[in-house]
Amino acid sequence: MNEMSETLALIAGRDDYPLLLARFARACGVKRIVALAFKGETRRDIADVADRVVWLHAGSLDALLDALRQSGAPCAVMAGQINPKNLFFVRMDAALRTLLKNLPVKNAHTIFGAITAEIEKTGVRLLPASSFMQDCMPCAGLLTARAPDARELNDIAVGRRVIKETSHLDIGQTVVVKEGMVLAVEAFEGTDQAIRRGGKLGGRGAVVVKVPKAGHDMRFDIPVIGKWTLRSLKKAKATCLAIEAGGAILLQKEELITQANALGLAITVLEGSK
Repeated sequence: MNEMSETLALIAGRDDYPLLLARFARACGVKRIVALAFKGETRRDIADVADRVVWLHAGSLDALLDALRQSGAPCAVMAGQINPKNLFFVRMDAALRTLLKNLPVKNAHTIFGAITAEIEKTGVRLLPASSFMQDCMPCAGLLTARAPDARELNDIAVGRRVIKETSHLDIGQTVVVKEGMVLAVEAFEGTDQAIRRGGKLGGRGAVVVKVPKAGHDMRFDIPVIGKWTLRSLKKAKATCLAIEAGGAILLQKEELITQANALGLAITVLEGSK
């Protein structure tokens, strides 16, 4: 990580993840952080962890690329999501309109893949979204006091198979299953809404599987489990969450596990797929 020890550009999305990544980057020796933040998305206290904050509109691709060029950073990392609805309601600049117009299929993979290509044309290398966060990526095993029962284990196997086999469709990073029935497959609405949709349909006892798809690009999208995920699991009355070793980040891990135990929720980390 020596090449990035002087300056890192942090493309900061929603919630806690960008702030935590910035703190971990400091601990790893990064001396200067330039945060590229989005109005209405990024938390204002990003200024507490960055040396400089450039505020941008979510639809301004040219401004983002210019800010990266001027950051002086050889590397950048994307941390945190942008509200998917912004792609329908945000005012886009000409560069982003052209980029989207040229995509025959529009989903998270194609859109952020195209944006990543534009970023790297500036000479800034985009690092995996998990950079500096290895301590937040649990190894395979059981995290909670309660282990999945036989029915939940079967539902985990069903959900994982659905995710891996639908990878070519660019959907389904999260699947909700109950008693072998698929209740929800994550589309563009995001993980939390998919979980709540599945819970509303199936009631108490749903199993949530959230693992990377085959060919998943970790530079702009890694499964992240945080307080919002736990709230959605509680709202949906889900009883089990399965993630994959090396394929998910747990924010505030100890606090999450304590809360999961209080809910009687089983959280298991599967061996990473080859």
